[in-house]
Amino acid sequence: MILNGSKRTGLYFAAAAAACALFLGGCHRDAVPTEKTKAGFAAVESQNYQEAEGFFTEAVSDGEDPVAAYRGLGIAQMGQAKYAEASDSFGKALAATDDKMPETVLDLLQYRGSSQYRMQDYEGAIETCSQITAADPQQVMAYFYTGASQLHLGNQEEAEANFDYAASLRPDDYQLYLDIYSVYEDTKLSGVGDTYLQTALGIAPEDNEDYYNVGKIYYYLEQYDQASEALNQPVKDGHEPALSLMGRIYLAKGENDNANAIYSQILQKNQKDADAYNGLALCALAQDDPDKALNYITQGLELPGGEGKQELYFNEIIAYEKKLDFLTARDKCRTYVEMYPTDEEGAKELEFLNTRG
Repeated sequence: MILNGSKRTGLYFAAAAAACALFLGGCHRDAVPTEKTKAGFAAVESQNYQEAEGFFTEAVSDGEDPVAAYRGLGIAQMGQAKYAEASDSFGKALAATDDKMPETVLDLLQYRGSSQYRMQDYEGAIETCSQITAADPQQVMAYFYTGASQLHLGNQEEAEANFDYAASLRPDDYQLYLDIYSVYEDTKLSGVGDTYLQTALGIAPEDNEDYYNVGKIYYYLEQYDQASEALNQPVKDGHEPALSLMGRIYLAKGENDNANAIYSQILQKNQKDADAYNGLALCALAQDDPDKALNYITQGLELPGGEGKQELYFNEIIAYEKKLDFLTARDKCRTYVEMYPTDEEGAKELEFLNTRG
């Protein structure tokens, strides 16, 4: 099994995206974060979450603004997949707020709901999202997370109702439909989720980003010719995500040479693209060359920040398996499971490797 990120859409409020999106907004409080808190958010912006966690822990100990410090601590913990700890940190930040901070409370509830969902506390996520919608009925992603949690609990009708309401509030948002599909796929109901992809195809694309999303939808539907057609202009314009997706399409069609050329083209323009290194590793694995794959994986993992690293770590395990070095693969997989405890594929892989000598 090879994890190439092809069906991982990246749900809203993922730690890295949310942290960067809300960083400039601070904690929405009159008090200005002081030295350790500022250093922590600077580390978050650089996706150095472990370092950020250290700064925020010091900020708490030093008595800096508890709302900002605990909020930052929770974000840093989410960036390391420490979702239970993150939920606790956001709870402590909430406890330090007052009735003059409604925007901050809403922000913290959003983070807490996201962390609860990721730690698979679906009932807790539903409760938190109900607090969000009670405060602001227009919070689209609260309905999304409620629907996602309900679906994981086996309540398909409640899930559909919440997904549909979220879509009614944001009918032209490609990413929302893609995220809804992702949840259905994760719960082995991708056939039902296809309906949302078909609905998204009714949105009129206007720019390269839109056409990239259309290409992604066709890719998930395994309609590769239509996907390639949608990506035609973005690829010509050098749109990096579109180029990367084109590489995945070539891989899916078994056209490894074309995929290799695409990922090499990306690296010529951007030496810090982790997904391109992962793509080249996938090409090498498809050609039964695990040593070459490990070389690309090592280069990708040496890049700063955490973006795109999960796929590289997983495919590192696969490369060692292909080398029949099951001992190293098992050690790598144990570390992977510690880093990404909610990833079912990692848990299954470790279960498999534990059966090998």
